[in-house]
Amino acid sequence: MTRATPEFLMQVYDRLFDAYGPQGWWPGAESPIEVCVGAILTQSAAWTNVEKALARLKEAGALSLEAIHAMSQEELAELVHASGYFNVKARKLKAFAQHVHERHGGDLDAMLAQPWEALRAELLGVYGIGEETADDIVLYAAGAPSFVMDAYTRRILSRLGVEAADERYESYRRLFMDALPPDARMFNEYHALLDKLAKDVCRKRGPRCGECPLLDLCPTGLGEVEAD
Repeated sequence: MTRATPEFLMQVYDRLFDAYGPQGWWPGAESPIEVCVGAILTQSAAWTNVEKALARLKEAGALSLEAIHAMSQEELAELVHASGYFNVKARKLKAFAQHVHERHGGDLDAMLAQPWEALRAELLGVYGIGEETADDIVLYAAGAPSFVMDAYTRRILSRLGVEAADERYESYRRLFMDALPPDARMFNEYHALLDKLAKDVCRKRGPRCGECPLLDLCPTGLGEVEAD
């Protein structure tokens, strides 16, 4: 087992950054509301389908809290149809818009400007927003240092031999939060770089271990290369 020490996690980050360069996430977002909506729509969805839903919202002039709050759930569901689970996601988007309307007078910037720990706790109290979605919003919309965990990151950690205390989301998140300085810009790049590695190289099936910049750090990858 590899320990999630500051030195090891920074070595992983430096290797990935040197290999792939800055990623500039959130993908294509032009405003905080686009990040928030995208974070909700990307639940159980491929990003290409989320992009289609965001494009429909933009075309309809509905990519704003005011529009989402004002329109019916049925209208909204039709616009986000491409993202899948569209009725549930429309309800989640309506709940988010309603929350910002009631708690912050519809001012998303005011909501995002509060201390990030308070923002994260508040988001987790909104219908349809779980830990990963909350961290997406805190990191990418508010620009605050809360590390985002996802299935891609867990896969890479597992193959590197890094284990959390248990399988809970928070246990994996704490590996990074406890070991690294609270740097939102670095957390942004780190999460994006891990996702790029998982999609392009450290794939669920057919990993390309020979192309991996982390190969010499990865017992799983070294085993795959030796087996070949």
